[in-house]
Amino acid sequence: MHHIRPVQVKLALLSFIEFAVWGSYLTSLGNFLANNGLLSQIGWFYTIQGIVSLFMPSLIGIISDRWIQAQRMLSICHLIAGIFMAAAAFYCMSAESIQFAPLFTLYTISVAFFMPTIGLANSVAFNALTKEGLDTVSTFPPIRVFGTVGFICAMLFVNFAGPAEAKFQTSYMQLFVSAFFSFIMVIYALTMPKCPVSKTHESSSMVDKLGLRAFNLFKQKKMAVFFLFSMLLGVSLQITNGYANPFITSFKDIPEYADAWAAQNANALISLSQISEALCILLIPFCLKRFGIKGVMLMSMLAWVGRFAFFGAGNPSGGLWLFVLSCIIYGIAFDFFNVSGGLYVDKETDHSIRSSAQGLFMIMTNGLGATIGTLAAMAIVNHYVDASAAPAQQLDGWRTCWYIFAAYGAVVALMFVLMFHDKKTPATKHEIQEAEAAGNGAAGLID
Repeated sequence: MHHIRPVQVKLALLSFIEFAVWGSYLTSLGNFLANNGLLSQIGWFYTIQGIVSLFMPSLIGIISDRWIQAQRMLSICHLIAGIFMAAAAFYCMSAESIQFAPLFTLYTISVAFFMPTIGLANSVAFNALTKEGLDTVSTFPPIRVFGTVGFICAMLFVNFAGPAEAKFQTSYMQLFVSAFFSFIMVIYALTMPKCPVSKTHESSSMVDKLGLRAFNLFKQKKMAVFFLFSMLLGVSLQITNGYANPFITSFKDIPEYADAWAAQNANALISLSQISEALCILLIPFCLKRFGIKGVMLMSMLAWVGRFAFFGAGNPSGGLWLFVLSCIIYGIAFDFFNVSGGLYVDKETDHSIRSSAQGLFMIMTNGLGATIGTLAAMAIVNHYVDASAAPAQQLDGWRTCWYIFAAYGAVVALMFVLMFHDKKTPATKHEIQEAEAAGNGAAGLID
């Protein structure tokens, strides 16, 4: 088993806290909003994450590349995000009737500063690992696993905490939990190894002066196509985060499913997705070396098709196994795209634009992709799921929506096979053995 260095433990905790911030509300916010008369506006709360990701990760990435060290920028962003998330929670706690505009405004400012922290946390980790002379492809995935563990712990806490009539997963308390983790990160981020900044201004190019060289990656056909499919795949990212919980919970209104455990504990069921994610991260070093970025991303796309289709076919009783299967393959759907994509961008770009390049990846996935996807999903759900209709009719509408999402995923996968070409040298037997050893080391880190 590989020796675990102190920096890897520190980065694992960093990842844990980072994603606990998000896990506190990401999958349960829809339930809270639906319980407070905002069912038809759920999509906007997930869309805004995409809209702010169009510019905030890139802007913050540029600042951290050129002026403020990434670990300090990470702390600053979490401070602002935590303050406004706490403010949103206080508003909900004090308001007699929760209104869309004030809650949405406070929430928007919070996520505008949270979304860049995902790329910043990656940059901080890649910098620290590189300084230690460690290979990021084999050492980063087991560290990133702890981000998923943090997400799961936050989800389960929110699912089970609180009195029966006011569980955190259906109340504003989930926003307080998120703010709490952000405030912890404000302090902890400052203990990370210092990240370099590039203050050279020799070039007269306005692009260089503004730190926008990451956008030159679009001049490379391979990277341009990669970012295009990152956007198309990003369309799927927030759909189940926004709608899986309200969908599963809606079965409580159908007599034959009313007492089903899954219908009563949707967030806990969905946490299986994150458990799968934690385990699938360990497969990334081997799969990237064995199949390359094209093979790994194709697996992700096909997993998204199954993710949506199994939701459409399942139910909390006899069809519970389909929900469970959907959750199991989510690990491949999310990790094989999101984590592998971040590693691919890091390997294909110069380290002087590391944060900017990660910000660009976020723009294409959580920015353009997630914005388009969430707006489209909201339109489809609002069209097919009539909140005033009988529960059985609503269920038919939900099923139609999930099958539409699955069909989209299948089309994107077919286009990807035809259009994306990565010149990859097949992995040697020795490289594969190294990847397997890295996976075993990851398992040791978890234990």
